[in-house]
Order: sequence, then C-alpha cells, then structure tokens
Amino acid sequence: MNDRAALDLLLEHGPLSRTRIGKLTGLSKPTASQLLARLEAAGLVVATGTTEGRPGPNAQLYAVNARAAYAAGLDVDQHRIHAAVADVTGEIVGAYELRTPGRSASGVVRQVTEALDGAVAAAGITREDVRRLVIGTPGAFDPATGRLRYASHLPGWHSPTLLEELAAALPMPFEYENDVNLVALAERRLGAARGHDDFVLLWNEGGLGGALVLGGRLHRGFTGGAGELGFLPVPGTPLVRQVTKANSGGFQELAGIQAVPRIAREAGIETPDHPYVPVVSGLLSRAAETHEDDPRYAELLDRYAERLATGLAALVTVLDPELIVLSGDALVTGGEPLRARVQSELADLAPSRPRLVLSAVRRSPVLRGALESALATTRDEVFDTSR
Repeated sequence: MNDRAALDLLLEHGPLSRTRIGKLTGLSKPTASQLLARLEAAGLVVATGTTEGRPGPNAQLYAVNARAAYAAGLDVDQHRIHAAVADVTGEIVGAYELRTPGRSASGVVRQVTEALDGAVAAAGITREDVRRLVIGTPGAFDPATGRLRYASHLPGWHSPTLLEELAAALPMPFEYENDVNLVALAERRLGAARGHDDFVLLWNEGGLGGALVLGGRLHRGFTGGAGELGFLPVPGTPLVRQVTKANSGGFQELAGIQAVPRIAREAGIETPDHPYVPVVSGLLSRAAETHEDDPRYAELLDRYAERLATGLAALVTVLDPELIVLSGDALVTGGEPLRARVQSELADLAPSRPRLVLSAVRRSPVLRGALESALATTRDEVFDTSR
C-alpha cells in the first residue's frame, strides 16, 4: 500500500525528494528510503536531478520511470482511426492517424493493427511493449452478442466474430468502450468533473449522446447502451421508431448538430448545412462573440439553449446529478454565453439545479479517455509490488 501511495504521489506531483515523500505518506525517513530503494530496484522509479534554491545540501529527487510500461488507445469514427501510445506517466509518446475514406465492411482488423503500429512506431517501441489497448467507438458492443449497436455508420464493425478476430491479431489485452463514455472518463480524471462522483456529460458533435457517472462508476446499462440520448423522446419531434434503422426524431432532431443551421436560418442568418461540424462550430463561435451586438446570434443561442435544456431536463428529473459537463464542438464553441443560457433554461424546466460547466478536455477527448482507461489498468498491474 505504501509503494502504491508513493507512486501515485509521484504521478500527481512529479519528482519528489525522499523527505517530501515521507511527509506526504506519513512514513519515517528510514522507511521512505527503503521504499524508494525497493521501487528503484523494481524499475518503477528513477533518480532524476536534485533540489535547488534551498538552504543546506541539495536532495535527490525521484520520479516514476516513464519506460516502466506503455498503454495505447484508439478513437474510431467513420472517417479515420486515431491511435496514440502513452508511457506509464500518461505522456503521449507516439500518435498516428489512419484515414479510412470509403471504408468497406472488410479490413477492420487490418485497419486497427495498422493504426496501432503507426503509433507504436512513432513512440519508438514495439507492439509487444504495449501492456493494454482501449478502443473507443460510437455506439456500444452488446456484452451478450459481441455486436456493435447504435453505430450503423461504421461498416465492418458489426461482425459477430470481430472481437475474436481482434484478440487473435493483437498481442496485448484490449477493451472496447463507447466514445462518449471515454470523454466522461477523461473529464473525471483530467478535466471539469474531477472530484465528482455523480455527473452527466452531454456530447454534441457528429451525434448527440451522453455519459452517466453514478457513484463514481460509469453506468453502461444492461446492453451497454446507456447514454444513447439521441433517441430520447422529447416534445416537438417525432418518436424514433425502429431505433436500429432510423436516424431521425427524438432529442437528436431537436438539438443535434444538424438542427443548428436550421435555427440560424430561422433567426435570419444565412448559412450552409454542410459540413456540419465546421459550420456549426463557426456559427456558435461567432454567436459567443457577437450576441450582445447582433440580435440574430442572441436568438440563435436562446433557441438552441432551450432545445438542449429540454432534453437535459428529463435526465435531471430522473438522475438528479450534481454536475453536467457540456462537451463536443457543438457545445463548447458556444462558450459561456451558451452555457449560461442552458443553465437558466434548465432551472425553469427541472426540479433540481445541477451546475453546468464546459468541457476542460478539448483536444482529442475520446482518445485521451481511451488512454486514461488503458493506463488505469496498466498501473494497477505494473505498480503491484506484492507479487
């Protein structure tokens, strides 16, 4: 327990002296010295530099050995696979993006291994050096059937034998997780939800989805499909029937990314529809900057916020979370003006008033969450000195 506590402190604070580790853990100097000697012999910590600028002799500093282990993550969407490798400290040491235009229903295993190998090569290591891999995809793999659900736009990922084929091709254990769940994990470990055990993350980019963290744990549901908020029935839109086939209706039609250009045109703003993410990001960014001077953009923010709050009110009524994190380009580019409007609307629509915050993990949040998930398991294995 002392070994793991010291390693976690080194991860959190960076290089520390023996004396500082002793104070933070409550260990005596001799015990702290023995602990560091044991961890150094195990290859888990390394001596790195000395303290400077203090009275008395400089003290030796110790840090986690970044090369003790590596973990990898993949972020998969319909256009590309983004792969990265991180050392055990969490620093990304290699990344690679494999474009997959016109993806067919075959070749998924080859694409996964090619993307992973690209990141591994960029890190200067081999596949065998990677302890664990986490793959993030839209939708969710049904634990009963092994099939990917709610992601018909990923051809080839729905084969009932895909997971077995990947296991045969990869030398390391791997896990799979919904992409929005991984964004929530990144926010809880590194971003706006740190220290919160109950929160909802609302994601709006290519599609509208959510992640539910209850009691400090991701709630995936019976089939892994918890958080598919696009299907949520809301006032003013058709019910989504045959959800495995239909892509219209529900909360997605009310407040999904494709709704923003329509709202903008109704407010008198000329805008194209496509490509959705750049168009919507541009509209909301401009609205955040000019809404006080241009009533058209103020109307865009008002109407979009009302739609977002309508769906969120259903979640708040059932779950009563302490925090809601707004994430994805179609939310964060609206900035504080959009966040404040959603907060105000939600106060009128829901019985409780959770605090709304903007995402603090803006760069590759799905990939960052995949790495954090892989690293958590890797550290549990590597940092266990009781074996």
